[in-house]
Amino acid sequence: MNMNKRATIKHVAKAAGVSTQTVSRVINDRPDVSPETRERIQQIIEDLDYQPSALARSLIQQRSFTLGVVTSGLRDYIGPSRTLNGITSKAEELSYALLLMELPHFDTENIKPLLQNLISHHVDGIVWAVPEVGENRRWVDEILKDVPVPVVFLTMQPRAGVTTVSVDNYSGGVLATQHLLARGYSKIGHISGPLDWWEARQRKQAWQETMARAGSKVEDRQCAEGNWTCSSGEAAFKQLLQSYPEMDAVFVANDQMALSVLQFAHRKGMNIPGALAVVGFDNITESPYFWPALTTINHDQYELGCRVIQELANQIETLQRNEKIEPLNILLSTELIVRESSVSR
Repeated sequence: MNMNKRATIKHVAKAAGVSTQTVSRVINDRPDVSPETRERIQQIIEDLDYQPSALARSLIQQRSFTLGVVTSGLRDYIGPSRTLNGITSKAEELSYALLLMELPHFDTENIKPLLQNLISHHVDGIVWAVPEVGENRRWVDEILKDVPVPVVFLTMQPRAGVTTVSVDNYSGGVLATQHLLARGYSKIGHISGPLDWWEARQRKQAWQETMARAGSKVEDRQCAEGNWTCSSGEAAFKQLLQSYPEMDAVFVANDQMALSVLQFAHRKGMNIPGALAVVGFDNITESPYFWPALTTINHDQYELGCRVIQELANQIETLQRNEKIEPLNILLSTELIVRESSVSR
């Protein structure tokens, strides 16, 4: 065959001595093909370097095989970009293309035109990968009922009637605080993320309630607020050193802020973990290489992206079978990674 000409499904069918419908069944992984015929067709597809037409598949199945993804904060935060990697990989695995739109701000209110734009591109479903910040979910009840395709939300407080996939931030905060208590630290401070973020509130609440269960009353002076950045972590740590000088450990709501705590403590001549134990959250790639290596809470942001695409694909298939979608609130587990910042060698 002339290599300058693209192979078609008719070429495959002719070479295999079968109908184009049989080739289509193999391509779509239908069960009604014998193993011998399936193997022969798959070998011919490989030999001819046949690439099925996405347009033809869309017309036949009345689906675009495209997913809309709405995100924000890709340039400023590590988490969203890692999650997007998982979204991209899983979509490719499931043979979906992506149509990406990025909001200029987390609290963008002009939501309806954006959703209409995605729907006009005939997406099969939508991932809302914008963190829940402030009141940026107040549109959900009013607008979502008019969206004709499934929508799955990331990093959002679970709610009835809406499918969400999130990290279990509360359990992670409990693990961090319990670890410090178990190591004998009792005067544990907290540097939170911005408290208009649902994730930051969950991590702080876990610290407060775990301390209370251990019999330690938490006061306002034991907590300071950052905004996830290293510079804000340093400012919050300075505040804590003044308001809570007896502090012997600190749970920091993310690793970037924890990095600045480690650096400032080093400049002040504070021994870590002797004078102060430090635990972060996120287990970013660099956290084992902080000095000392950072104890932190691991949650797989890549897996978070994979899981949201899988759940959206499941819902699309449910609709294809004319069945009712049952909304789910999925929380992915966390784990404690113990390193030198909280445990002496």
